[in-house]
Amino acid sequence: MDAISNFAARYARSREEEMSIDEYLAECKRDPMAYATSAQRMLAAIGEPEMVDTRNDPRLSRLFANKVIKRYPAFTEFYGMEESIEQVVSFFRHAAQGLEERKQILYLLGPVGGGKSSIAERLKALMQKVPFYALKGSPVNESPLGLFDAAEDGPVLEEQFGIPRRYLQRVLSPWAVKRLEEYGGDIRQFRVVKRYPSVLKQVGIAKTEPGDENNQDISSLVGKVDIRKLETFAQDDTDAYSYSGGLCLANQGLLEFVEMFKAPIKVLHPLLTATQEGNYKGTEGFGAIPFDGVVLAHSNESEWKAFRNNKNNEAFLDRIYIVKVPYCLRVSEEIRIYEKLIRESSLGNAVCAPGTLKMMAQFAILTRLKEPENSSIFSKMQVYDGESLKDTDPRAKSYQEYRDYAGVDEGMTGISTRFAFKILSKVFNFDSAEVAANPVHLMYVLEQQIEREQFPAELETKYTGYIKEFLSPRYAEFIGKEIQTAYLESYSEYGQNIFDRYVTYADYWIQDNEYRDTDTGEVFDRSALNAELEKIEKPAGIANPKDFRNEIVNFVLRARANNQGKNPSWTSYEKLRLVIEKKMFSNTEELLPVISFNAKASAEEARKHEDFVTRMVNKGYTPKQVRLLCEWYLRVRKSS
Repeated sequence: MDAISNFAARYARSREEEMSIDEYLAECKRDPMAYATSAQRMLAAIGEPEMVDTRNDPRLSRLFANKVIKRYPAFTEFYGMEESIEQVVSFFRHAAQGLEERKQILYLLGPVGGGKSSIAERLKALMQKVPFYALKGSPVNESPLGLFDAAEDGPVLEEQFGIPRRYLQRVLSPWAVKRLEEYGGDIRQFRVVKRYPSVLKQVGIAKTEPGDENNQDISSLVGKVDIRKLETFAQDDTDAYSYSGGLCLANQGLLEFVEMFKAPIKVLHPLLTATQEGNYKGTEGFGAIPFDGVVLAHSNESEWKAFRNNKNNEAFLDRIYIVKVPYCLRVSEEIRIYEKLIRESSLGNAVCAPGTLKMMAQFAILTRLKEPENSSIFSKMQVYDGESLKDTDPRAKSYQEYRDYAGVDEGMTGISTRFAFKILSKVFNFDSAEVAANPVHLMYVLEQQIEREQFPAELETKYTGYIKEFLSPRYAEFIGKEIQTAYLESYSEYGQNIFDRYVTYADYWIQDNEYRDTDTGEVFDRSALNAELEKIEKPAGIANPKDFRNEIVNFVLRARANNQGKNPSWTSYEKLRLVIEKKMFSNTEELLPVISFNAKASAEEARKHEDFVTRMVNKGYTPKQVRLLCEWYLRVRKSS
């Protein structure tokens, strides 16, 4: 199917269908969505969640305390926002059940660039998926059920068509009242249309923004008289009115109020009656105009605080359902946000060296976290990402302890995802010869940008401290390992040999037995075994070799039982893996001739160097990056 046919099919699907009142009531009997509120239709568009049992995933179980969490396919790309999304969905669920939320304004509160607008855009897109029914010609898309009286017609409609009485609590618009008089009270003369909400046509979805403090009035919400029609109609005639306000257009749908608290309070008053009573007054003397929709507002924290601290706004505060939308606090989810943004740009095919996005995400999240007590902020960041640090940092606390100490406002400050993406854009374009990104350029660009932003001196020192104290040394370790693994062709085989030999020696040493090497026939007594074991342990600075050996042997014996009697992989036990790597790379002098980009002494060295560069390129680097990163690494090694 081509794009043009797709468009034609989509257009046909969303075409209006016209019917009589009788046909509409018959439809209500067949399908309850025919009289559903906007909250119910939104819930239907969001769909059922996928239930994720976090007990089955060690990382998720640490983050969500083994609970079953909900993930909504409609919000799949909202990474790290499970809590905010669940609160938004809860709002619609409760409103759909006819609870207090149906009378409240859904308010997204969060820092700049935290995802408030993205949630609003997604909700507007979802609102367009499910149609609603309205009186044909009504300027406010009102429900046909407004024609019926809850007390007198309610029992009959409930019995014959299954429409619960709570759906009849609606007023008729002044336009419909005038038509009713013209029809002599014959409601069968009204026609009903099935319509799809549309952002483009401003049907059932509207957006309002705060205007100028001096000239903005309530007409941006409730509409106003159309001066051109005053030649034909009196000023208080409903047909002289222009129903162009946000509340008029968004009836039976969604009204988005951007930066709501920047608007003067008098402008917000119609929202109170619209949400509480389901109707509001226009600027003229005719009756109330119905509103059965959702008001979605969002703004930054500074506006909210100023509004909340004003005692005159108490009536308003009670009618707001706040959903906090903080910045993402999980490194792995933040990386996915960058990947999504890069994918959607022309940088999608550019080379991004391993570790670049991770470093940007780590920096961003370090700026957003509250400094913990008696613990490293870097460890806290790792715990927030679901890592277990019991082997590497005994002072690290549990996820919940960190959360409790941080309080409810964590994630509301720090650098935004928008700021981070601008940094990444500069990094990709840093080298005029190739569009590619790497962590060394990232650290440079970050430091420059921190200086340019003119943060308070204390904050600037803190941010540059994160780069020098956490990111740079850890990256040196990472790139060192990348270089060393690319240098050693048979890296894993070599590591496994050291592992197997260490385990065998340790086992014989513990049992106080001699060991005879089956290949060479060489015999090792206890002191010889000890000397061999120390060759591996000393470069790693193992403080208590006896305990370490017992621990390793116990681990391997347990692992063999589940591995058909074979030794596990040398990378399976973190502590020993680090020890072996330190042993393998204790002599970096061997690396230098191969990894340096100086003229080579022999053809053999040149071949090894070419092989090394090829293996680095296979890992995801460009040849130019290999040179830059090797030179940076050697410089850092020399200075440390």
